[in-house]
Amino acid sequence: MGITEILFVSTVVIGFYMAWNIGANDVANAMGTSVGSGSLTLKQAVIIAAVLEFSGAFFAGSSVTNTMKKGIVDPALYADVPMVFVFGMLAALLASAVWLQIATYFKLPVSTTHSIVGAIVGFAVISMGFDAVNWIKIAKISSSWIISPLLGGLIAFLVFEVIKRSVLNVKNPILASRRLAPIFVFFVFFIFTLVMLFKGLKNINLDFSLTESLIIAVVIGLVTGLISYFIVSKFLYKSSHKRKKMTTDQRMLEVEKIFTVLQIISAGFVAFAHGSNDVANAIGPMAGIFSVLETNSTTNILDDVPIWLLGLGGAGIVIGLSTWGWRVMETIGNNITELTPTRGFSAELGAATTIVLASKLGIPISTTHTLVGAVFGVGMARGISSLNVKILNKIILSWVITIPAGAALSICFFLLFKVFFL
Repeated sequence: MGITEILFVSTVVIGFYMAWNIGANDVANAMGTSVGSGSLTLKQAVIIAAVLEFSGAFFAGSSVTNTMKKGIVDPALYADVPMVFVFGMLAALLASAVWLQIATYFKLPVSTTHSIVGAIVGFAVISMGFDAVNWIKIAKISSSWIISPLLGGLIAFLVFEVIKRSVLNVKNPILASRRLAPIFVFFVFFIFTLVMLFKGLKNINLDFSLTESLIIAVVIGLVTGLISYFIVSKFLYKSSHKRKKMTTDQRMLEVEKIFTVLQIISAGFVAFAHGSNDVANAIGPMAGIFSVLETNSTTNILDDVPIWLLGLGGAGIVIGLSTWGWRVMETIGNNITELTPTRGFSAELGAATTIVLASKLGIPISTTHTLVGAVFGVGMARGISSLNVKILNKIILSWVITIPAGAALSICFFLLFKVFFL
Protein backbone atom coordinates (compact mmCIF):
# COMPACT_ATOMS: atom_id res chain seq x y z
CA MET A 1 0.00 0.00 0.00
CA GLY A 2 1.45 3.36 -1.08
CA ILE A 3 1.55 6.58 0.92
CA THR A 4 -1.47 7.97 -0.95
CA GLU A 5 -3.60 4.96 -0.06
CA ILE A 6 -2.43 5.07 3.57
CA LEU A 7 -3.32 8.76 3.82
CA PHE A 8 -6.71 8.13 2.21
CA VAL A 9 -7.60 5.40 4.71
CA SER A 10 -6.22 7.45 7.62
CA THR A 11 -8.32 10.45 6.58
CA VAL A 12 -11.47 8.34 6.38
CA VAL A 13 -10.86 6.85 9.84
CA ILE A 14 -9.96 10.14 11.53
CA GLY A 15 -12.76 12.00 9.74
CA PHE A 16 -15.28 9.40 10.87
CA TYR A 17 -13.88 9.66 14.41
CA MET A 18 -14.41 13.42 14.24
CA ALA A 19 -17.99 12.99 13.00
CA TRP A 20 -18.63 10.49 15.80
CA ASN A 21 -17.51 13.05 18.37
CA ILE A 22 -19.67 15.74 16.78
CA GLY A 23 -22.67 13.46 17.24
CA ALA A 24 -21.67 12.57 20.78
CA ASN A 25 -21.23 16.16 21.94
CA ASP A 26 -23.65 18.22 19.86
CA VAL A 27 -26.67 15.92 20.05
CA ALA A 28 -27.64 17.89 23.17
CA ASN A 29 -28.19 20.91 20.96
CA ALA A 30 -30.78 19.10 18.88
CA MET A 31 -32.56 16.93 21.42
CA GLY A 32 -31.52 18.03 24.91
CA THR A 33 -34.47 20.40 25.37
CA SER A 34 -36.99 17.76 24.22
CA VAL A 35 -35.67 15.18 26.67
CA GLY A 36 -35.36 17.78 29.42
CA SER A 37 -38.99 18.92 29.00
CA GLY A 38 -40.28 15.34 28.91
CA SER A 39 -41.57 15.57 25.34
CA LEU A 40 -39.33 12.69 24.24
CA THR A 41 -37.62 9.79 25.93
CA LEU A 42 -33.91 9.36 25.32
CA LYS A 43 -34.53 6.45 22.95
CA GLN A 44 -37.14 8.38 20.94
CA ALA A 45 -34.85 11.40 20.73
CA VAL A 46 -31.98 9.30 19.38
CA ILE A 47 -34.16 7.69 16.68
CA ILE A 48 -35.61 11.02 15.48
CA ALA A 49 -32.25 12.75 15.59
CA ALA A 50 -30.59 9.89 13.72
CA VAL A 51 -32.91 10.24 10.74
CA LEU A 52 -32.89 14.04 10.57
CA GLU A 53 -29.23 14.63 11.45
CA PHE A 54 -28.25 12.34 8.60
CA SER A 55 -30.74 14.02 6.24
CA GLY A 56 -29.40 17.48 7.05
CA ALA A 57 -25.81 16.39 6.54
CA PHE A 58 -26.55 14.57 3.29
CA PHE A 59 -28.89 17.05 1.59
CA ALA A 60 -27.73 20.45 2.83
CA GLY A 61 -24.20 20.05 4.14
CA SER A 62 -22.15 21.18 1.16
CA SER A 63 -22.31 24.99 1.59
CA VAL A 64 -20.47 25.14 4.91
CA THR A 65 -18.20 22.28 3.84
CA ASN A 66 -16.67 24.50 1.16
CA THR A 67 -15.93 27.14 3.80
CA MET A 68 -14.15 24.62 6.02
CA LYS A 69 -11.96 23.00 3.38
CA LYS A 70 -10.55 26.15 1.78
CA GLY A 71 -12.14 29.23 3.31
CA ILE A 72 -10.07 29.50 6.49
CA VAL A 73 -6.57 28.62 5.25
CA ASP A 74 -5.25 29.77 1.88
CA PRO A 75 -4.26 26.45 0.22
CA ALA A 76 -2.28 28.26 -2.50
CA LEU A 77 0.43 29.03 0.04
CA TYR A 78 1.14 25.29 0.15
CA ALA A 79 1.59 24.98 -3.63
CA ASP A 80 5.20 23.86 -3.29
CA VAL A 81 4.53 21.60 -0.29
CA PRO A 82 1.07 20.04 -0.81
CA MET A 83 1.76 17.24 1.68
CA VAL A 84 2.25 19.80 4.44
CA PHE A 85 -1.33 20.94 3.78
CA VAL A 86 -2.53 17.32 3.85
CA PHE A 87 -0.82 16.49 7.15
CA GLY A 88 -1.92 19.84 8.59
CA MET A 89 -5.58 19.18 7.85
CA LEU A 90 -5.19 15.65 9.21
CA ALA A 91 -3.67 17.06 12.41
CA ALA A 92 -6.57 19.54 12.70
CA LEU A 93 -9.15 16.76 12.36
CA LEU A 94 -7.45 14.57 14.96
CA ALA A 95 -6.90 17.45 17.39
CA SER A 96 -10.51 18.59 17.20
CA ALA A 97 -11.82 15.05 17.63
CA VAL A 98 -9.64 14.37 20.68
CA TRP A 99 -10.72 17.61 22.37
CA LEU A 100 -14.39 16.85 21.70
CA GLN A 101 -14.05 13.41 23.23
CA ILE A 102 -12.42 14.88 26.33
CA ALA A 103 -15.20 17.46 26.64
CA THR A 104 -17.90 14.83 26.13
CA TYR A 105 -16.38 12.61 28.80
CA PHE A 106 -16.72 15.49 31.27
CA LYS A 107 -20.24 16.27 29.95
CA LEU A 108 -19.25 19.70 28.67
CA PRO A 109 -21.31 21.02 25.71
CA VAL A 110 -18.56 22.69 23.68
CA SER A 111 -18.59 24.04 20.15
CA THR A 112 -17.36 21.63 17.51
CA THR A 113 -17.04 24.60 15.16
CA HIS A 114 -14.74 26.41 17.60
CA SER A 115 -12.69 23.26 17.95
CA ILE A 116 -12.05 22.62 14.24
CA VAL A 117 -11.55 26.29 13.34
CA GLY A 118 -9.03 26.70 16.16
CA ALA A 119 -7.28 23.49 15.07
CA ILE A 120 -7.02 24.64 11.43
CA VAL A 121 -5.66 28.02 12.48
CA GLY A 122 -3.15 26.30 14.79
CA PHE A 123 -1.54 24.13 12.10
CA ALA A 124 -1.60 26.98 9.55
CA VAL A 125 0.22 29.41 11.82
CA ILE A 126 2.86 26.85 12.91
CA SER A 127 3.46 25.66 9.33
CA MET A 128 3.25 28.86 7.27
CA GLY A 129 2.86 31.77 9.63
CA PHE A 130 -0.02 34.17 10.07
CA ASP A 131 -0.31 34.88 6.34
CA ALA A 132 -1.66 31.38 5.73
CA VAL A 133 -4.89 32.20 7.56
CA ASN A 134 -7.80 34.05 5.98
CA TRP A 135 -8.30 36.44 8.88
CA ILE A 136 -11.21 38.19 7.15
CA LYS A 137 -13.03 34.85 7.05
CA ILE A 138 -12.07 34.21 10.69
CA ALA A 139 -13.50 37.62 11.62
CA LYS A 140 -16.72 36.75 9.79
CA ILE A 141 -16.97 33.42 11.57
CA SER A 142 -16.12 34.98 14.94
CA SER A 143 -18.78 37.64 14.54
CA SER A 144 -21.33 34.93 13.79
CA TRP A 145 -20.47 33.27 17.13
CA ILE A 146 -21.64 36.48 18.81
CA ILE A 147 -24.57 37.16 16.52
CA SER A 148 -25.98 33.62 16.51
CA PRO A 149 -26.69 33.24 20.25
CA LEU A 150 -28.07 36.77 20.38
CA LEU A 151 -30.34 36.16 17.39
CA GLY A 152 -31.35 32.70 18.60
CA GLY A 153 -32.07 34.12 22.06
CA LEU A 154 -34.07 37.03 20.64
CA ILE A 155 -36.25 34.79 18.45
CA ALA A 156 -36.80 32.33 21.30
CA PHE A 157 -37.65 35.19 23.68
CA LEU A 158 -40.19 36.64 21.24
CA VAL A 159 -41.77 33.24 20.49
CA PHE A 160 -42.21 32.48 24.19
CA GLU A 161 -43.58 35.99 24.84
CA VAL A 162 -46.21 35.38 22.15
CA ILE A 163 -47.10 32.03 23.73
CA LYS A 164 -47.30 33.58 27.20
CA ARG A 165 -49.49 36.48 26.14
CA SER A 166 -51.68 34.57 23.69
CA VAL A 167 -52.01 31.18 25.41
CA LEU A 168 -50.63 30.78 28.92
CA ASN A 169 -51.95 34.02 30.43
CA VAL A 170 -55.45 34.07 28.90
CA LYS A 171 -58.75 32.95 30.42
CA ASN A 172 -59.11 29.85 28.24
CA PRO A 173 -55.59 28.68 27.34
CA ILE A 174 -56.75 25.41 25.78
CA LEU A 175 -58.91 27.09 23.15
CA ALA A 176 -56.22 29.73 22.60
CA SER A 177 -53.68 27.02 21.84
CA ARG A 178 -56.07 25.66 19.21
CA ARG A 179 -55.79 28.96 17.33
CA LEU A 180 -52.06 29.43 17.75
CA ALA A 181 -50.63 25.92 17.29
CA PRO A 182 -51.47 25.62 13.56
CA ILE A 183 -49.80 29.00 12.93
CA PHE A 184 -46.59 27.76 14.54
CA VAL A 185 -46.80 24.52 12.55
CA PHE A 186 -47.16 26.54 9.34
CA PHE A 187 -44.15 28.69 10.23
CA VAL A 188 -41.93 25.74 11.14
CA PHE A 189 -42.67 23.82 7.93
CA PHE A 190 -42.56 26.96 5.79
CA ILE A 191 -39.06 27.89 6.97
CA PHE A 192 -37.85 24.28 6.95
CA THR A 193 -39.03 23.72 3.37
CA LEU A 194 -37.81 27.08 2.10
CA VAL A 195 -34.21 26.77 3.24
CA MET A 196 -34.01 23.18 2.06
CA LEU A 197 -35.35 23.87 -1.43
CA PHE A 198 -33.64 27.17 -2.13
CA LYS A 199 -30.43 25.80 -3.62
CA GLY A 200 -30.31 23.21 -0.86
CA LEU A 201 -30.55 19.97 -2.83
CA LYS A 202 -27.71 20.37 -5.30
CA ASN A 203 -26.19 17.08 -4.23
CA ILE A 204 -29.12 15.22 -5.86
CA ASN A 205 -29.31 17.62 -8.84
CA LEU A 206 -32.30 19.60 -7.59
CA ASP A 207 -31.95 23.37 -7.65
CA PHE A 208 -35.04 25.53 -7.10
CA SER A 209 -35.32 29.27 -7.61
CA LEU A 210 -36.43 31.50 -4.75
CA THR A 211 -39.91 31.92 -6.28
CA GLU A 212 -40.36 28.17 -6.77
CA SER A 213 -39.12 27.51 -3.24
CA LEU A 214 -41.51 30.07 -1.78
CA ILE A 215 -44.51 28.54 -3.54
CA ILE A 216 -43.66 25.00 -2.46
CA ALA A 217 -42.92 26.14 1.11
CA VAL A 218 -46.24 27.98 1.39
CA VAL A 219 -48.17 24.94 0.12
CA ILE A 220 -46.43 22.55 2.52
CA GLY A 221 -46.86 25.02 5.39
CA LEU A 222 -50.58 25.40 4.69
CA VAL A 223 -51.15 21.65 4.36
CA THR A 224 -49.34 20.82 7.60
CA GLY A 225 -51.01 23.77 9.36
CA LEU A 226 -54.46 22.54 8.34
CA ILE A 227 -53.65 18.98 9.38
CA SER A 228 -52.50 20.21 12.79
CA TYR A 229 -55.67 22.30 13.15
CA PHE A 230 -57.89 19.25 12.71
CA ILE A 231 -55.73 17.13 14.99
CA VAL A 232 -55.82 19.75 17.76
CA SER A 233 -59.57 20.27 17.23
CA LYS A 234 -60.20 16.54 17.59
CA PHE A 235 -58.09 16.46 20.73
CA LEU A 236 -60.02 19.40 22.21
CA TYR A 237 -63.39 17.89 21.27
CA LYS A 238 -62.56 14.69 23.15
CA SER A 239 -61.53 16.63 26.25
CA SER A 240 -64.33 19.24 26.11
CA HIS A 241 -66.58 17.39 28.56
CA LYS A 242 -63.77 17.41 31.14
CA ARG A 243 -62.72 21.03 30.64
CA LYS A 244 -65.26 22.69 32.95
CA LYS A 245 -64.13 20.55 35.86
CA MET A 246 -60.43 21.21 35.30
CA THR A 247 -58.27 23.15 37.70
CA THR A 248 -55.87 25.79 36.39
CA ASP A 249 -52.94 23.40 36.67
CA GLN A 250 -54.83 20.75 34.73
CA ARG A 251 -55.60 23.25 31.96
CA MET A 252 -51.92 24.16 31.76
CA LEU A 253 -51.06 20.47 31.53
CA GLU A 254 -53.43 20.07 28.57
CA VAL A 255 -51.82 23.04 26.83
CA GLU A 256 -48.36 21.56 27.37
CA LYS A 257 -49.58 18.31 25.80
CA ILE A 258 -50.50 20.22 22.65
CA PHE A 259 -47.10 21.89 22.55
CA THR A 260 -45.38 18.55 23.08
CA VAL A 261 -46.17 17.74 19.44
CA LEU A 262 -44.89 21.15 18.35
CA GLN A 263 -41.68 20.64 20.29
CA ILE A 264 -41.07 17.27 18.66
CA ILE A 265 -41.49 18.93 15.24
CA SER A 266 -39.15 21.76 16.19
CA ALA A 267 -36.64 19.27 17.63
CA GLY A 268 -36.56 17.58 14.25
CA PHE A 269 -36.02 20.99 12.69
CA VAL A 270 -33.01 21.59 14.94
CA ALA A 271 -31.62 18.11 14.20
CA PHE A 272 -31.79 18.73 10.44
CA ALA A 273 -30.24 22.18 10.93
CA HIS A 274 -27.45 20.77 13.07
CA GLY A 275 -26.62 18.03 10.58
CA SER A 276 -26.53 20.51 7.68
CA ASN A 277 -24.15 22.88 9.49
CA ASP A 278 -21.86 20.79 11.69
CA VAL A 279 -21.15 17.94 9.26
CA ALA A 280 -18.72 20.40 7.63
CA ASN A 281 -16.53 20.28 10.71
CA ALA A 282 -15.68 16.68 9.83
CA ILE A 283 -15.89 16.40 6.08
CA GLY A 284 -14.65 19.88 5.11
CA PRO A 285 -11.02 19.10 5.97
CA MET A 286 -11.49 15.58 4.56
CA ALA A 287 -12.67 16.98 1.22
CA GLY A 288 -9.64 19.29 1.11
CA ILE A 289 -7.26 16.39 1.79
CA PHE A 290 -8.85 14.16 -0.85
CA SER A 291 -8.67 16.95 -3.43
CA VAL A 292 -4.93 17.38 -2.86
CA LEU A 293 -4.30 13.62 -2.91
CA GLU A 294 -6.19 13.37 -6.20
CA THR A 295 -4.59 16.34 -7.99
CA ASN A 296 -1.30 16.68 -6.07
CA SER A 297 -2.02 20.41 -6.02
CA THR A 298 -3.32 22.94 -3.50
CA THR A 299 -3.90 25.70 -6.05
CA ASN A 300 -7.11 24.22 -7.40
CA ILE A 301 -9.05 22.66 -4.53
CA LEU A 302 -12.12 21.00 -6.03
CA ASP A 303 -15.49 22.57 -5.17
CA ASP A 304 -17.59 19.43 -5.51
CA VAL A 305 -18.22 17.49 -2.32
CA PRO A 306 -18.66 13.77 -3.05
CA ILE A 307 -22.04 12.45 -1.96
CA TRP A 308 -20.41 9.47 -0.24
CA LEU A 309 -18.44 11.89 1.92
CA LEU A 310 -21.61 13.65 3.07
CA GLY A 311 -23.05 10.23 3.82
CA LEU A 312 -19.98 9.23 5.82
CA GLY A 313 -20.17 12.39 7.90
CA GLY A 314 -23.87 11.91 8.51
CA ALA A 315 -23.38 8.28 9.55
CA GLY A 316 -20.61 9.25 11.97
CA ILE A 317 -22.81 11.88 13.61
CA VAL A 318 -25.67 9.39 13.97
CA ILE A 319 -23.49 6.69 15.56
CA GLY A 320 -21.91 9.24 17.90
CA LEU A 321 -25.23 10.54 19.17
CA SER A 322 -26.56 7.00 19.53
CA THR A 323 -23.67 5.83 21.69
CA TRP A 324 -22.38 8.75 23.76
CA GLY A 325 -24.84 11.55 23.07
CA TRP A 326 -26.66 11.15 26.38
CA ARG A 327 -23.66 12.49 28.30
CA VAL A 328 -24.21 16.17 27.46
CA MET A 329 -28.00 16.19 27.09
CA GLU A 330 -28.64 16.92 30.74
CA THR A 331 -26.59 20.10 30.79
CA ILE A 332 -28.64 21.88 28.14
CA GLY A 333 -31.92 20.05 28.72
CA ASN A 334 -32.19 20.46 32.48
CA ASN A 335 -29.49 22.60 34.04
CA ILE A 336 -29.77 26.05 32.41
CA THR A 337 -33.44 26.66 33.16
CA GLU A 338 -36.48 24.50 33.85
CA LEU A 339 -38.04 23.51 30.54
CA THR A 340 -41.58 22.61 29.56
CA PRO A 341 -42.83 21.81 26.04
CA THR A 342 -43.83 25.46 25.46
CA ARG A 343 -40.41 26.71 26.60
CA GLY A 344 -38.53 23.96 24.77
CA PHE A 345 -40.45 24.67 21.57
CA SER A 346 -39.62 28.37 21.80
CA ALA A 347 -35.92 27.65 22.30
CA GLU A 348 -35.72 25.12 19.48
CA LEU A 349 -37.60 27.29 16.99
CA GLY A 350 -35.33 30.25 17.72
CA ALA A 351 -32.19 28.13 17.42
CA ALA A 352 -33.24 26.22 14.31
CA THR A 353 -34.22 29.33 12.36
CA THR A 354 -30.82 30.86 13.10
CA ILE A 355 -28.82 27.70 12.36
CA VAL A 356 -30.39 26.76 9.03
CA LEU A 357 -30.23 30.28 7.64
CA ALA A 358 -26.54 30.41 8.57
CA SER A 359 -26.00 27.05 6.91
CA LYS A 360 -27.42 28.28 3.62
CA LEU A 361 -25.21 31.40 3.79
CA GLY A 362 -22.15 29.18 4.26
CA ILE A 363 -21.39 30.52 7.74
CA PRO A 364 -20.15 27.78 10.12
CA ILE A 365 -21.81 29.05 13.27
CA SER A 366 -21.75 27.26 16.59
CA THR A 367 -24.85 25.15 17.18
CA THR A 368 -23.97 25.08 20.86
CA HIS A 369 -23.86 28.86 21.14
CA THR A 370 -27.12 29.25 19.24
CA LEU A 371 -29.08 26.73 21.30
CA VAL A 372 -27.70 27.93 24.61
CA GLY A 373 -28.57 31.48 23.57
CA ALA A 374 -32.11 30.36 22.72
CA VAL A 375 -32.56 28.54 26.04
CA PHE A 376 -31.18 31.63 27.78
CA GLY A 377 -33.73 33.77 25.88
CA VAL A 378 -36.58 31.60 27.13
CA GLY A 379 -35.22 31.83 30.66
CA MET A 380 -35.02 35.63 30.40
CA ALA A 381 -38.67 35.70 29.36
CA ARG A 382 -39.44 34.08 32.72
CA GLY A 383 -37.08 36.31 34.69
CA ILE A 384 -33.37 36.23 35.54
CA SER A 385 -34.05 34.21 38.70
CA SER A 386 -35.11 31.24 36.58
CA LEU A 387 -31.61 30.88 35.12
CA ASN A 388 -28.81 28.76 36.58
CA VAL A 389 -26.02 31.30 36.33
CA LYS A 390 -23.42 28.87 37.70
CA ILE A 391 -24.04 26.44 34.83
CA LEU A 392 -24.00 29.27 32.30
CA ASN A 393 -20.61 30.41 33.59
CA LYS A 394 -19.30 26.85 33.29
CA ILE A 395 -20.56 26.59 29.71
CA ILE A 396 -19.06 29.93 28.71
CA LEU A 397 -15.72 28.92 30.27
CA SER A 398 -15.74 25.74 28.20
CA TRP A 399 -16.32 27.86 25.08
CA VAL A 400 -13.30 30.03 25.90
CA ILE A 401 -11.07 27.00 26.42
CA THR A 402 -12.10 25.19 23.24
CA ILE A 403 -10.37 27.39 20.65
CA PRO A 404 -6.89 27.41 22.25
CA ALA A 405 -7.25 23.71 23.13
CA GLY A 406 -7.99 22.85 19.50
CA ALA A 407 -5.09 25.00 18.29
CA ALA A 408 -2.61 23.58 20.83
CA LEU A 409 -3.49 19.96 20.10
CA SER A 410 -3.32 20.61 16.36
CA ILE A 411 0.16 22.08 16.67
CA CYS A 412 1.32 19.07 18.70
CA PHE A 413 -0.07 16.53 16.20
CA PHE A 414 1.29 18.46 13.22
CA LEU A 415 4.79 18.58 14.73
CA LEU A 416 4.62 14.82 15.36
CA PHE A 417 3.56 14.20 11.76
CA LYS A 418 6.37 16.45 10.59
CA VAL A 419 9.00 14.52 12.53
CA PHE A 420 7.86 11.08 11.31
CA PHE A 421 6.48 11.73 7.81
CA LEU A 422 7.65 15.05 6.37
